Amino acid sequence: MQVLEIGIITHSVIIGISLGVSVHPETIKPLIVALSFHQMFEGMGLGSCITEAKFKGWKVATMLMLFSLTTPIGIAIGIGISNTYDENSHLALILQGIFNALSAGILIYMALVDLLAMDFMKSKVQKSFKLQFRAFISILLGLGSMSLLAKWA
Repeated sequence: MQVLEIGIITHSVIIGISLGVSVHPETIKPLIVALSFHQMFEGMGLGSCITEAKFKGWKVATMLMLFSLTTPIGIAIGIGISNTYDENSHLALILQGIFNALSAGILIYMALVDLLAMDFMKSKVQKSFKLQFRAFISILLGLGSMSLLAKWA
């Protein structure tokens, strides 16, 4: 569970930095829309994992506080470096590619290893072909929805 939280926190800081260094309104508006949906679903996933793990007290409060603060911290870092940041420089493009790859890799790993694998390995799912089929269709619909959102944003 801590790997999931660390991955989400790292990802949130990276996307916060991306938003913070954006200076053009045509870049910021789609980022805010995508970020809002993204953080909402990421928070729901994290919340369900925290609930399923049956964490109590300070541990839950700490995890929720870290999730809530990491994107604004990333935005503050991005705003702080935006004066010296040239988005068209070779270094900026390389760093942006590395950060995007890290963010995507972290989320894909967490989705496949920490979230989906646990859900698909439950005996209730393993025993029912109908439930497996519904789960796969749900995954495909979710992937399609996120792809549509990415295309739109």
